Amino acid sequence: MASIQPRRLGLSGRAVFVRADALGEFALRPLSPAADASLLHGWTRQPHARFWGMNALSVEQVRDFYEELNRTPGSAGYLGTFGGEPCFLLERYNPAADPVGDCYAVRPGDVGMHLLIAPAERPLSGFSLAVMRTVMAYLFSLSGVRRVVVEPDVRNHKIHALNRRVGFVHQGQIQIGSKQAYLALCSRRQYEAAQRYAPAPPVTGVQPLPSSRWAQVNRQLLHKALAEFAHERILQPVAMAPEPGSNPGPDSGPADEWMRYELATPDGEASYRFSARLLPLAHWDIAPDSIEKLADGAPQPLDAARFIVEFAEVLGLAPANLPVYVEEIAATLAARARKYATSDDDAATLAGADFQTLESSMTEGHPAFIANSGRIGFDAHDLQRYAPESGAPVRLVWLAAHRSRAHFASAADLSYEQLLAEELDATTRARFTATLTTQGLAPADYLWLPVHPWQWTHKLAHLYAGELASRELVYLGEGDDAYLAQQSIRTFFNASNPGRRYVKTALSVLNMGFTRGLSAYYMRTNPAINDWVAGLVHDDQTLQRHGFTVLREVAGAGYVHPLYGAGPLAGNHLNKMLAALWRESPLPLLAQGQRLMTMAALLHVDAAGDALVAALIRRSGLAVEAWLRRYLDAYLAPLLHCYYRYGLVFMPHGENLILVLEDDVPVRAIMKDIGEEIGVLNGRTPVPEAIARINVTMPADKETLSILTDVFDCFLRYLSAILLRHLGYAPARFWAVVAACAADYEAAHPALAERFASHDLFAERFALSCLNRLQLKNNQQLIDLADPFDALAFAGELDNPIALHSPRRSRT
Repeated sequence: MASIQPRRLGLSGRAVFVRADALGEFALRPLSPAADASLLHGWTRQPHARFWGMNALSVEQVRDFYEELNRTPGSAGYLGTFGGEPCFLLERYNPAADPVGDCYAVRPGDVGMHLLIAPAERPLSGFSLAVMRTVMAYLFSLSGVRRVVVEPDVRNHKIHALNRRVGFVHQGQIQIGSKQAYLALCSRRQYEAAQRYAPAPPVTGVQPLPSSRWAQVNRQLLHKALAEFAHERILQPVAMAPEPGSNPGPDSGPADEWMRYELATPDGEASYRFSARLLPLAHWDIAPDSIEKLADGAPQPLDAARFIVEFAEVLGLAPANLPVYVEEIAATLAARARKYATSDDDAATLAGADFQTLESSMTEGHPAFIANSGRIGFDAHDLQRYAPESGAPVRLVWLAAHRSRAHFASAADLSYEQLLAEELDATTRARFTATLTTQGLAPADYLWLPVHPWQWTHKLAHLYAGELASRELVYLGEGDDAYLAQQSIRTFFNASNPGRRYVKTALSVLNMGFTRGLSAYYMRTNPAINDWVAGLVHDDQTLQRHGFTVLREVAGAGYVHPLYGAGPLAGNHLNKMLAALWRESPLPLLAQGQRLMTMAALLHVDAAGDALVAALIRRSGLAVEAWLRRYLDAYLAPLLHCYYRYGLVFMPHGENLILVLEDDVPVRAIMKDIGEEIGVLNGRTPVPEAIARINVTMPADKETLSILTDVFDCFLRYLSAILLRHLGYAPARFWAVVAACAADYEAAHPALAERFASHDLFAERFALSCLNRLQLKNNQQLIDLADPFDALAFAGELDNPIALHSPRRSRT
């Protein structure tokens, strides 16, 4: 929808409100009962106005009714015009003084609304929606108005659909005199969301990427590949003599920190040269602009996919895996280029952006994996429809699944009926129910599941065609809410009603080592796992003191196909195509003055090379060290407590954490993806039998990798390098602050001293666990989720950057 700026006029003008729409100009003027009664009488006698309830009134009675309405405090009538011609009637009223006020809890700022649109001589596409938007824009322009209330007749399906398009939620049926109606409410925020996330126009073409952008993203991904493959000791660049006058960039450190390196291709036909400095945890800080490729002394274009082919044997890529991995690399390049094209906000702007703008603006993906945005299965149009960076609203498809093959599980404080009532509009529930009953099916025999639109058209419609034919599955249609894809692709945020829950669906595309299905089996136990973890977190004083929270996955549903779900196919991706879960929204957890930020944003660098975290720290006004310690107290300290006290570990990378900010400073952390990505190590804490799948057995000497690898090596390593490059904050100082946070935690919990000593976070060295080695070995299934430790790939050890600050060393 085009940007439209309405304007309110003084009462001295004929119109009190004017709104310019793509269709033309709409206006509202006060209704004159004496002058307008004859016109309104003609409108109310039309067949389409039968729900208005005035078709039997005379002209005089119509006049008298609106004279009385205009005399009533808080009520008024307005005549709406389009292009200067009268075309709709608006009634504004006070719900507290109306029978509807007896049907719900009226709040200050509520205003009631009735709308009648005149019959059209020549119907105009989108006209009714434009009228409704004009009415809503006017009502929300009035001082003190917070919600609009309507009570349409239950039979008026056209107005129900129109209400939903502008943000109304139909709460349920009410009785007003002889009228059976739906009570529907729309807050200012819901209305604004409905305008912002209106349905996107159909995708009609694919624009080629600019050559300059393509060169930029190839350089960036090659930079990452060189750094990470060298970090994992797969590739071994050779140091060269320092080049006189070498300057890797304006943000470089002292000259003696940098060296020039060379990496020859295995066939000896070419070599890559670059400037880098080695930071703690064997982090290769490479200056992107310093990278060059030479063949016979002549510069060559940088091509990340060609680089993979050149080094395929050294990387350990089997011939069968090479084409798929190269495809993922090419797709990752294209994804980053598209992200730059669709989100051109710079780091400083993003540092103050809202939560969903940040979600759609992240460009890095997983910081360690090279091929991290493959999304094999999506075509170019799918990427424009469903990729998070497109920011396009998505309406989920709903299926009814017969209870003989489907199951539903929920948190102890949530029922199936309550979930549907809170997640679906009452008119939508009525529509879905009618879809079943008109086919002679009993609604009570079915469970309703949300499905990703791509999953429906590309997988379920044909692979589950037999189930649809037998009515074990029934297509219900699209829901009404607009959802936004999150960084994890298959998880959706409800943009129409942000207080509603996230929805996570199965999505059978190959991305970063897995086909992103969703296990129907896991959905049976997910809510119970989440309840257990949430209870543990809630009852722990240390975690509460740090403000640590988890977003519960409160419900899950899955469908087990009779063929795919048994025998040799039971663990296959075919049996992970139809399942969904609902996760709590973080928005209700915010206090006044707080906002949300994905933790992945702390590693975001924009197209110009500026870092978001640097802008965020500048906005806060704090010194780097003070800001960093506040962040670690919110993030690291709770993770340490969960591990040392309970043996409870998460997958705490950037996308899985949401930070709560006050004045641009992290004050607490919210963890998500609980059901699939947590474990209790080696029986440290008793786990109920019903959720025993979260028990993980692993070598005791590898337990601390849940912090040393997952937090230090897979997140803080990158953050330290960014703070050095963009704020000149030395790694030694960075790791000293990390050590101080860990040491302070130990000092505050002397009862755990034996565990601190036997599982020493300050050990001199720890095993280097390599993520890219896993993907290079098997890019279709990275690990077995049922036994994640068994498949890990190690390559020697890393020096622990906090060992020097060990509290145990200081006592000896």
